[in-house]
Amino acid sequence: MTAALPHSRAYWAVADCWNVVRRGLTHYQRQPVNIAWQLGFPILSVLLYGYVFGSAMSVPGGGDYRDFLMPGMFAMTMAFGFINTATVVVYDATNGVIDRFRSMPMASSAVVSGRGVTDLLVACAELTILMLTALIIGWRPDGGFLGAIASFGLLLWLRFALIWVGVWLGLIVPNPEAAGGLFAVAFPLTMISSIFVAPQLMPDWLGFVAAWNPISSTVAASRELFGTPVGSGDSWIEQHAVLMAMVWPLLITAIFLPLAVRRFQRLSR
Repeated sequence: MTAALPHSRAYWAVADCWNVVRRGLTHYQRQPVNIAWQLGFPILSVLLYGYVFGSAMSVPGGGDYRDFLMPGMFAMTMAFGFINTATVVVYDATNGVIDRFRSMPMASSAVVSGRGVTDLLVACAELTILMLTALIIGWRPDGGFLGAIASFGLLLWLRFALIWVGVWLGLIVPNPEAAGGLFAVAFPLTMISSIFVAPQLMPDWLGFVAAWNPISSTVAASRELFGTPVGSGDSWIEQHAVLMAMVWPLLITAIFLPLAVRRFQRLSR
């Protein structure tokens, strides 16, 4: 009986996590406008930058700007996802949902892990829809099937890391309105990166900041794996984009996952 106890706890932790995931997915099923809203900005950005400003944008080494832009759009969608995570978490916290979960006989880890799994599944749907949109407007990856799968994985790896940033922020901001204000943080974080413009085309100091932006590493790695013919910069961080696209999310997770768990544990004190 004693030997079966750890297995039983693990089973119920997974089962409780899945129940939280089902709850989150049910909300999206009943309110599909939420996903449409999350995809609206990147799709609008694709049309705006790809068709309105695209002819005026410069790509290092030449090439079509839309091919350069699309991997950046994928990464931007993943980066902006932490705002949605924070909004959902703070809504549940301020409306007593998390307190109700904590009062129930369920694994305490299920609330946080369930939120993470839900957001990761939604991120898969967002990436799939956005990539289909890109294919419709003429974007074609040249890196082969394995390159596309690897890039898809790195984009989700970035989203996974930012989930814990969103959970932590959702537990410290006072209300959903304040969570919406996080856009003011996300916007410069994505603009000062290689999403829209290569860092080597920026002023030296700004290009340095953009190159060392964790989002830029994922963008550059995605371009490389998708086979986008874009010349990399000369800095070490740009020459090792795939490596840093794996390292940056690991560092972010190592910092913010413990912070999120510690903040969640303090809710009952």
